[in-house]
Amino acid sequence: MSDLFDINDEMLLFERKKWDEGIKFVAGVDEAGRGPLAGPVVVAAVIFTDHTQIPVVNDSKQLSAKKRELLYDIIISTPGVLYNIQEISHKIIDEKNILQATYLGMRNAVIALTNCEFTLIDGLPVPNFPVPCEAIVKGDSKSASIAAASILAKTHRDAIMVKYAEKYPQYGFESHSGYGTKKHVAALKKYGATPIHRKSFAPVRDVITPPPEQLELF
Repeated sequence: MSDLFDINDEMLLFERKKWDEGIKFVAGVDEAGRGPLAGPVVVAAVIFTDHTQIPVVNDSKQLSAKKRELLYDIIISTPGVLYNIQEISHKIIDEKNILQATYLGMRNAVIALTNCEFTLIDGLPVPNFPVPCEAIVKGDSKSASIAAASILAKTHRDAIMVKYAEKYPQYGFESHSGYGTKKHVAALKKYGATPIHRKSFAPVRDVITPPPEQLELF
């Protein structure tokens, strides 16, 4: 089990820079589920400190589901770790658009961590962020805090979609988590949209209201 905490120092370069500046509470923020046609986008924020025993983490997309689930449990149970997970529903995604919904989740996750002093964000800058921050492209492979957030967000969202699969078994949410796979699109065309589908996304919108060129085929 000890090798699970032998973190590569390169994954802590961004955090250590801030710790050395006297900033103790540095959060990493990442999301899961921007691309799917159904379900929420989930955002997580994780704070390690320079006194935390930090688990070996990596970009969630590079890990198996089993490894993500193991690390999820380790992260949330590690003494000294602070975290928050936000679910932004398909309804808000349709109201605001997916980018603004993701930004909302990131802001809310950090606000919920009331002692957060600085945030490392995966990807591009987020406007009107509530605390000082730095955006890091591919940050989930460069920062332990962001990687941990990506693991929490992905694992949490996958669990949500497995539950939806029980409610809507014909769509196969347990296997594709709502992404636009051939199987999912075929089910969408055959059975129509569920209440959890993102109606503003083109493949779903076109099933609900077929464009004129499709109507002419019938």
